[in-house]
Amino acid sequence: MNSWSGTDATGEALKSEPGVRVFASAEDLARAAAEDCLRLALEAVAARDLFSVALAGGSTPKRLYALLAGDHENFFRTRFPWEKTHFFWGDERHVPPDHPDSNYRMAFETMLSKVPVSPSHLHRIEGETTDASEAAASYEQDLVQHFHLSPGAWPQFDLALLGLGPDGHTASLFPDTDVLDEAARLAAAVWVPKFQASRITLTAPLLSRASRILFLVSGKDKSEALRAVLCGEFRPHRFPAQLIRPLQGGLHWLADREAASLL
Repeated sequence: MNSWSGTDATGEALKSEPGVRVFASAEDLARAAAEDCLRLALEAVAARDLFSVALAGGSTPKRLYALLAGDHENFFRTRFPWEKTHFFWGDERHVPPDHPDSNYRMAFETMLSKVPVSPSHLHRIEGETTDASEAAASYEQDLVQHFHLSPGAWPQFDLALLGLGPDGHTASLFPDTDVLDEAARLAAAVWVPKFQASRITLTAPLLSRASRILFLVSGKDKSEALRAVLCGEFRPHRFPAQLIRPLQGGLHWLADREAASLL
């Protein structure tokens, strides 16, 4: 992939390779992501009267959620079809929902507690369950029921939001973990040695089936991983984000200038 170039116009993507939009700042990236989310939500509701999204944890999507909940003009908040949207989570820490590390808590405090969404539309992973495998199985059943799945069928989110870790992980698909080889389950528990803790995650085959996949990547510490995932050889056990390959929909990368500095 060739290096990118372009101007620093606020809110506009710098010129980049196809499939990767590079922004001058993390704020510009978040606003572009909010625009994409709003557009995709309105399109889905117009087509099916329903919008389903898998949320990402981490610092980069946090600003996106804050924008959707209300910027100074409430541009996104007043247009987003909250009452037609079902929110899921791509992964969760093995902690209660009020724990500081909870992905649910971050999204709830930043966005969901501030908008008119029905509690029945919040499909959280029950990270407080003692056995992480039971939490994963329960979440899988929630997906089966919501999407009215027949045995062996897969759900399809309208949008999956994903981040990228400095080690190349996404959701809780970490390097050299057993979950990377999962081909049948919708959700799975995974032991992450670097944290000495369990996580619950949606699997790569499920995430790859989303109608649209948006990777949001910001920060200099992500630059080497982003280059490896996009430009390096296919080594998914080393860089698990490479496993996310859309089967029916589109895959788009949004990165700020620091994250994209090695492309």
